[in-house]
Amino acid sequence: MIYPKLSAIAAVAMLAAGLSGGAFAQQGAAPAAAPGGGALGYQQSGADDNAAGPSGATRPLDVPVMFITGIEVLHATLDPKVDIIRVTGLVSSAGWSGPQLVPFFYGKPADDVLDLQFIATSPEQSQKAEGFQPVTADFTLEAGHAFKGVRVRAYGNALELKGMNGTAKAEIKANDCKDCVGKKFVEKGQGQAGPGIVYGGDLPPDFRPIGPTHGVKGQVHNPNRINLILDADNKIVMAFWE
Repeated sequence: MIYPKLSAIAAVAMLAAGLSGGAFAQQGAAPAAAPGGGALGYQQSGADDNAAGPSGATRPLDVPVMFITGIEVLHATLDPKVDIIRVTGLVSSAGWSGPQLVPFFYGKPADDVLDLQFIATSPEQSQKAEGFQPVTADFTLEAGHAFKGVRVRAYGNALELKGMNGTAKAEIKANDCKDCVGKKFVEKGQGQAGPGIVYGGDLPPDFRPIGPTHGVKGQVHNPNRINLILDADNKIVMAFWE
């Protein structure tokens, strides 16, 4: 993961070689709402209507988006003549912002393929699982570059376009868990998919089933990890992205 300060250094280094990047998100910001109320002081903190899961301080992170879905290279015909690399992807939930493409490592790649990482700023709070959201980013190459292809990496996959023309697409089959609540969770290797079942093998790379007697060892906030809160019969009662 390239953090903001390191990304800035890398971007400066690449700009010297004729590179620049820019991005925008396709989804709008989550609608604001007044903090929710409840008995005995049990309240939602903050003003994010999509918030779910653990409460706590705001904690946005710049991390890879969940999946890459496509790469396209466009060639400008007007001066200055540039190549525009357009990348589409998916984030885990609403509330992400500032998607951008950044060089994955320093220096010239050995295979002459431009290696990029698709990152964005995560929501400040954990989010309900309501479906993946599309995002788009552009990266510009000045004329005369020596790259022979483009590779883009996300949290859950990578995609490569062999050559500096055309498009490459990836089919995403992972369950985004927007319909998981009310179904029974079955761990991968301990059963199989079927009606009314959420099968572990169909979920994104990291997921955390949490039963009534389970602790929550490990990292507190990973916006690309889905948490499944289970009852005593392994029925999912809540699903949220950290």
